[in-house]
Amino acid sequence: MKKQSNLSRLLGYAGGRRILTYLSWILSAASAVIALLPFWYIWRILKEVIEVSPNYKEAVNVTHYGWMAVLFAVLSVVVYVGALMCSHLSAFRIATNLKLEMTDHIATLPLGKIEQFGSGKLRRIISETSGAAETYLAHQLPDQARAVASVVGLLALLFVFDWRLGLLSLVPVALGFVCMQGMTGKSMQQKMTEYQNALSDMSNEAVEYVRGIPVVKTFGQTVFSFKKFKATIDNYEKWTIAYTKQLRGPMTAYTLAINSVFVFLILGGYWFSKGEVTGTLLLDILFYIIITPVISLTLTKLMHMSENKMLVQDAITRIDSVLNEPSLNEAAKAQHPKDNSVEFKNVTFSYDGTKNALSDISLKIGAGQTVAFVGPSGGGKSTLASIAARFFDPQSGSVLIGGVDVKNIAKEELMNTVSFVFQNSKLIKASILDNVRLGKPNATEAEVMSALRSAQCMDIIDKFPQGVNTVIGTKGV
Repeated sequence: MKKQSNLSRLLGYAGGRRILTYLSWILSAASAVIALLPFWYIWRILKEVIEVSPNYKEAVNVTHYGWMAVLFAVLSVVVYVGALMCSHLSAFRIATNLKLEMTDHIATLPLGKIEQFGSGKLRRIISETSGAAETYLAHQLPDQARAVASVVGLLALLFVFDWRLGLLSLVPVALGFVCMQGMTGKSMQQKMTEYQNALSDMSNEAVEYVRGIPVVKTFGQTVFSFKKFKATIDNYEKWTIAYTKQLRGPMTAYTLAINSVFVFLILGGYWFSKGEVTGTLLLDILFYIIITPVISLTLTKLMHMSENKMLVQDAITRIDSVLNEPSLNEAAKAQHPKDNSVEFKNVTFSYDGTKNALSDISLKIGAGQTVAFVGPSGGGKSTLASIAARFFDPQSGSVLIGGVDVKNIAKEELMNTVSFVFQNSKLIKASILDNVRLGKPNATEAEVMSALRSAQCMDIIDKFPQGVNTVIGTKGV
């Protein structure tokens, strides 16, 4: 089966608006061609002025040419705006459908897999990564069509008036392309992936840190107590500085190359004149000096397009990392547990497929029994409990609740049967009272206070300014 290109995959989410994307390319390319026409009229103005010099009153067509230049410049902007309107309508539909598919798929994933991703990383994939694809479709693709059309039009103009000056104008362009390859090649794609990984890790840990601000303030801790967060900041800083230094040389050479067109034109004009400057040569040199900045602008756009293309490639890879995760399978016909007993039968489980976290575990906990799993960190205690709640499915063996395999229990009933307290608890932006009520929305304040006392939390609650009504979150404690 032929693998779809990244662009084809993204356009598949456009639905009926896919045609708008193609229309935006056509309009954008047309605006680029129209934008070159004012330069031709400027050349006509210069030509007429030089030909009638010094009798400038005979330059009767200058005003007409000037208005035509303005007309086509405005028309180019109008057509380009139309192109962006079409591309944005399509891009918004694509981004919306992409986010809907990801959120729908995430809702079907095992809870353990969602924990492995981390809420910060998932938020970034859904929001920022899909946003990068939207920006690429809404702006970079029309600009790419515009740049290609500009290059074709510029090449035609460069060789129409004086092919020798045209060739000289292309020398710095060729040098610029060579420098650009050092910043946009395959090696840079790997660098871009590493950059996005560092940024994603820091974003994920930042979300966890913000959620832990109440703890930081209550117990007087510092950011250094969140070692993983600090480590991701240090890693991002180290990587970014090294990456920037690596690009410093090629970027300097690129900037110097594309802005050296004037030097080549002046030296070439002097050489071609052989000591005698004719009106025609002067006219051509003036025209090339006027139009060459467009070359630099077009090259810069192409360079940024290459960078954005790498960003989109990385974005799609991250989106696929979510969409390719298998959904949690549910039985076609659900069964109901007979009691609250829990049994593990020859359970083997591995997080990465190489090292087993649990190996051939068998045990049974009767209904009403209180059991504690005791052991060193990494011994599999949390893993065993999470498998009972079906955060993960074991590679072999089975888990039974009330004599029924958890795979055959409806997800809603399983969640209502099993209570699970996370090691890293998550708090929503609300009062402590509302956070505790999430487990029982109709609980009275007295019931909440009783639960907090039973959990030995009152010594912490008493330190908060408004007690149980203290708001937890970025603008709270």
